[in-house]
Amino acid sequence: MTDATRKILVTSALPYANGSIHMGHLIEYIQTDIWVRFQKLRGHNCTYVCASDAHGTPIMLKARELGISPEQLTEQVSREFVRDFCDFGVDFDNYHTTHSPENEAIVGQMFKTLTESGDIYTRTIEQAYDEKEGMFLPDRFVRGTCPRCKSDDQYGDACEVCGATYTPADLLDPVSVLSGTTPVKRDSEHYFFRLGEYEQHLRSWLQSAALDKSVAAKLEEWFDAGLRDWDISRDAPYFGFKIPGTDDKYFYVWLDAPVGYMASFRNLCDRRDDLDFDDYWKADSDAELYHFIGKDIMYFHTLFWPAVLQGSGFRTPTSVFSHGFLTVNGHKMSKSRGTFIQARTYLDNLDPSFLRYYYAAKLGPTIEDIDLNLEDFIARVNSDLVGKLINIASRCAGFISKRFDGRLAESLPDSGLVAEFGNASETIAGHYERREYSKAMREIMRLADKANRYIDDKKPWVMIKDEDSLADVQLVCSQGLNMFRSLMIYLSPVIPAVADDARKFLSEERWHWRDAAKPLLGATLPKFKPLLTRVEKDQVQRMVEQSRDSTPAPEAPAEDDTISIDDFMKVDLRIARIDKAEPVDGADKLLALTLDLGDSIRKVFAGIKEAYDADSLVGRQVIVVANLAPRKMRFGVSEGMVLAAGPGGEDIFLLSPDDGAKAGMRVK
Repeated sequence: MTDATRKILVTSALPYANGSIHMGHLIEYIQTDIWVRFQKLRGHNCTYVCASDAHGTPIMLKARELGISPEQLTEQVSREFVRDFCDFGVDFDNYHTTHSPENEAIVGQMFKTLTESGDIYTRTIEQAYDEKEGMFLPDRFVRGTCPRCKSDDQYGDACEVCGATYTPADLLDPVSVLSGTTPVKRDSEHYFFRLGEYEQHLRSWLQSAALDKSVAAKLEEWFDAGLRDWDISRDAPYFGFKIPGTDDKYFYVWLDAPVGYMASFRNLCDRRDDLDFDDYWKADSDAELYHFIGKDIMYFHTLFWPAVLQGSGFRTPTSVFSHGFLTVNGHKMSKSRGTFIQARTYLDNLDPSFLRYYYAAKLGPTIEDIDLNLEDFIARVNSDLVGKLINIASRCAGFISKRFDGRLAESLPDSGLVAEFGNASETIAGHYERREYSKAMREIMRLADKANRYIDDKKPWVMIKDEDSLADVQLVCSQGLNMFRSLMIYLSPVIPAVADDARKFLSEERWHWRDAAKPLLGATLPKFKPLLTRVEKDQVQRMVEQSRDSTPAPEAPAEDDTISIDDFMKVDLRIARIDKAEPVDGADKLLALTLDLGDSIRKVFAGIKEAYDADSLVGRQVIVVANLAPRKMRFGVSEGMVLAAGPGGEDIFLLSPDDGAKAGMRVK
């Protein structure tokens, strides 16, 4: 397949239909929309689908609280989603719902195939049951103490502190979120998917998917800990699809939610003759499939989802792109601070193009969190978009309109600048393709600075006073407007509304990416109107005030994720000597280290196999966390943690009192 004929299907994670879209959600949809718009601008067949995640106990309970049906709730919330996304310029080719006949049909087909192959089976399990509410509790409706790190107030399926995954039965001191009572344990028959059977298939897929290093490292941890079979059923009462052949069992929302990608695309294919479902989803499809998600749902999209797809006879994703979370002014979003900002509150006060650009200027391809610093937001938008970009057109358009009847020159005076702006095309395209948006924005603004310097040097406002220089004024201003045009084409995936207005001002029907390298000559332009105005501090302050909770609940200390010296003093760091180091059978990255701490011998598993030869480690001194709770892994029990730093793979550096380690040397 040639680059010009790429077929690409893109999805964003499905927003859960029991709340409103906020600034944190928008990172993902803006990031995805920029990438899709770029692909379309390059001429590729790129389709972007999404849907509301409409099932689960939380939606059922929310609807009960409001006195409406779950269907009414999800339809109402979905309309709000579509409105907010549209106003932020997020342009889906189709937006659907997981509560759809297409979804039910595909889930049923998958269940039948996986059951017939033996990949789905039933077994009786013990579950948390709320006697006061008369129902089995979903994992996230039980909170308690993490069984691994002993952190309080953690969900029943995963710990937000140490990342451990488990079941509510593993929690210490569990409490029902619904009633505040201690749940009892009751038996129930559930359906399970044999996730562990797909480990080798998943490892093979991970090699081709080229995931972010941090994501790949986390997946290795899950592999090393052992993949557990996946519970895909839930007991009534539940809002979702009933499992065929049962009366009171439903598919777990995390089974049918990702199927929503397929169902939304199926719904679109049924309405468009140019799209065929099988072309994109059959096992040997030559189309590309990309999921954009938050780092908090990596487990579902990089283990469970590819395995279910493969077992069901469908293709697996080409890759999964994960992003980090949003902080505002260096802290988690907070209602008391007014930084938990809903999408609609932002739209009531500010132009969505500002946020799209600011996010782009911060976003890269990694899972690092990004910070929305409101003072920096004001300064950057005013400097880059208004002071640099729009200023180019403002400084040139008036002269063309007033003195040359709006007509651009038939040639441009500086062929070097024309070439430089055109030659930047592939560099910027490469940044977009790799989701290196911040690099693309830096390159575009570098060119904007160059355009402004050109205008400053030529000074058309001085030249216009000399009748003999009129022709040169037209040439200079035509050059300036052409540089502005190239920059707007490069920025059109990021600020599409502003780019559309600029395109109309330049009297062009549509743009392609390649047009940025082709000068616009001899065109007649209408009178220029300002495309953006400055962000004022009081606009931002008003948005914050409107978002502030007037009766905030007390917030937990250390919301910024820092720890106190008292917390640090709890960590028992010791120097230990490595007595033995050996590879672990079945683990690609683990070494089993036998450590002598002086008063005890410990066995620790460390993911450093790619960075260190086992034999070279014997006799070496390392720093170990001696009071870490033992962790049971598939290969045995790890009784501590050896401290190391680095991004992963070969680039891991043991922290050690040895001279070589102090010098930052890696032993191979």
